[in-house]
Amino acid sequence: MEEPLPVVIVHRDQPERCLRAARAFLAQEVPVALTVVDNGSSAAAVARLRSELPQAELVALGANKGFGPAANVGLRRWLSAGTTQWAAVAAHDALPGPGCLRRLLDAVASRPRAGLASAVYGEGNVGVWLARTNMKPVVDRYFGGILVDAERSAGWEEAGHPHGTLMLTGRRCLQDIGLFDERYFAYCEEADLGERARRAGWGVGVVWEALVDNPSMSQGSAAVEYLQLRNSLLLVREHFGRYPAFIRLTMALGDTAWRALLPRRRTPIFSLPARWRAIVDFGRGRYGPPPASLLATGG
Repeated sequence: MEEPLPVVIVHRDQPERCLRAARAFLAQEVPVALTVVDNGSSAAAVARLRSELPQAELVALGANKGFGPAANVGLRRWLSAGTTQWAAVAAHDALPGPGCLRRLLDAVASRPRAGLASAVYGEGNVGVWLARTNMKPVVDRYFGGILVDAERSAGWEEAGHPHGTLMLTGRRCLQDIGLFDERYFAYCEEADLGERARRAGWGVGVVWEALVDNPSMSQGSAAVEYLQLRNSLLLVREHFGRYPAFIRLTMALGDTAWRALLPRRRTPIFSLPARWRAIVDFGRGRYGPPPASLLATGG
């Protein structure tokens, strides 16, 4: 009998989405052992998850620790008490498609040095699938995590990092390189993990037939704007040095000024205060959660 695949779901105040995700994982042909790590949700949300997911282990952190730190809680429990060679990490709105986990496991089974594997994410409700746009994630020395043209459309393809929506993590890989860097809090932590894995000689790839729907992928906030900019600066500096980080900072300043002067060029989540605070905090070495003022504005 196949040993259940550990699946760590990181949750924050979206019990309905989390329940849908958990049920989608339980419906996979691969048996799973669910661990839901809750990031300081309301008592009602936690109670609902406990009541409606009796087959899952729920770990309540009591505060919003961020995606990477919360995922690390589940991964540490697996590394210390589990026996499987692979565990999955997923966001609370990840909806794996039919056969998703089986395709991921089959892809890594034939690759002894595979360390991290990613499902192909998208928003099925609006018809956006990364597989259909033929793009894969890489870590650029000046921009951080970006998408570039893929070289194939089926099977395993080497990539720069996995997607945070749903990834497989290998035991030997994590024992070698460590877990998510908790300075990131959320956003770019998967790019950092992938870059560390690649530099240590582990394979990192996407599996094109393994699809996962992420219905709320396009949502954003001032806190997201802050985290994406601050963390991309940290990512570039950590892996490529001060000069590329200076170039990244210069580009960020120019882009921010341009969008501030031309409202029609602003993205839906553009926030001048968030961007400015991100740059200041990067310079000061302030990492971890975003400022409370940004969370209060919808973050």
